[in-house]
Order: sequence, then C-alpha cells, then structure tokens
Amino acid sequence: MKFELPITVRISQVIEEANGIKSFLLPCQLKAKPGQFCMIWLPGIDAKPVGISYQTKDHIGVTVCAVGPWSKKVCELKEGDLLGVLGPYGNAFQLEGKTVVLVGGGYGTASLMLLAEEALSQKLTATMIIGAKTEAQLLYRKRVATLGLGAIYTTDDGSFGERGTTADALARILKNQKVDSVYVCGPERMEKKVAELCRDSKVRSYISLERQMKCGFGVCGACSLDDSGKRVCVEGTIFPGEEVLQMKEFGQYHRDSSATKHHF
Repeated sequence: MKFELPITVRISQVIEEANGIKSFLLPCQLKAKPGQFCMIWLPGIDAKPVGISYQTKDHIGVTVCAVGPWSKKVCELKEGDLLGVLGPYGNAFQLEGKTVVLVGGGYGTASLMLLAEEALSQKLTATMIIGAKTEAQLLYRKRVATLGLGAIYTTDDGSFGERGTTADALARILKNQKVDSVYVCGPERMEKKVAELCRDSKVRSYISLERQMKCGFGVCGACSLDDSGKRVCVEGTIFPGEEVLQMKEFGQYHRDSSATKHHF
C-alpha cells in the first residue's frame, strides 16, 4: 500500500551497521519492490527520501548515514521513538538474465539489498560488490554472509578486502566472465564509471540516481533531470545505463536544496 500522507510508527529496532550508519526497523507494510524508496519524516524537522533496505511481512527497514542535520538527528533516535513513513515511491529494479552483479558504493548499498534477496530467491548467479573508504564504513558484512551471497569488498585504503574501487572489481569480473546485467547504487562518479564499463563491455546496466526531493511523488519537480525533464522520484530513481550516459549532468554536478549547481 502506498501512503501519500505519513503514517507514524515507533521504531522497533536500531541496528548499528557501520561507523556512523544505522538501520531503523519500522512496523509497517509497504510491499515495496527492490530499488524503491520511501520518505521518512522526522516530526518537527523534515522528510527525506531513503532507500528501503529491509522488508518482512510486517516491517520495513531504512539505513541512514549521519551526514547532515536531518540524518544526524535520525541517527540519535532510539527504539520506541517516532518516525513518519510515506511511500513506497519510484520505479524498481528488474532482474534480467541468469548472471547478475550488484555494485554498491557506501550507503548506496542499502538500495540493493532487497534486489540481492530476490536474486537469491530466483536462484540466479549473483555477485555483490560492496565498497567504502575504509573497513569501518563497509555495510552488511554479517547480513551478506548469512544470506550466502557471493561478495567482493573493496576499500580505498586497503583496510579490508581489495584495495581499490568497486569499478576496479567490476572491470575484472566483466573481463573474465559472462555477465547478463549489472545494478548500481552509490556515489555518482562511481556510477558513471560503472555505466561506461558496462557500455564498453556490451552489458546491460541499471543505475539508481540520487537527487534533491521535496515531495517524492512528482509534484514539486525539484529532482527533474536537465534537458529530459524526467523526475528522479517518478520516472526513476532507476534508469538504464545507456540513458544516463546521455544526460549532460550525470557524473558532472548535482543541485543543493536551493537548486544551485555544485560540480562533483
């Protein structure tokens, strides 16, 4: 069920995922599809879009990194505190082929977890690449191991897994084995490198974009993409790699809450 007005629920569990990153399990049913997001409303503060990283019959979970005023306030919350939920919004990932690779950079990995679970339920050959700056910021290591998901970890400083980037790890996979499709969520410069690798290897890729969103369901237009006019919250957040590579702004700049351009 989609909620256009917030339902307010009490946090049932807080999970310490990594340094400065927490997941919040919330007792509500959204029936979200992999890659969709919800708006999380912190009463008296603001509402922000967050990928849905956990889902059971009676709970969803969202993963939040403490990087700004809203997210820092959310990460101070405890079990029993209130949050509002709207959604789910956006389109969804569609699994294609028998061999798939999921590429998650930083807390963007959160938006891939329901897809990883679906790939396993369909008995696909699935590999997940999870990257971060350092070991303390890597997400879901225990969860991935429990799922039995094949995983490659990369860190910029080499403190865990392979030293390097997720794009480096993907390039090696694409060179050495047949891959049907690749699914990506993370920093946009990383997404651009992955989309280019897949284009050059003639492999389908699907990219989840992040933009400023005020409403989440297409009314305000704050997340519209240059030239195309497509709204990330409605026509996205997921776009084919070949399509985003044609967008002038992709991997070049983003806009802040006042619509001012900032180059990456």
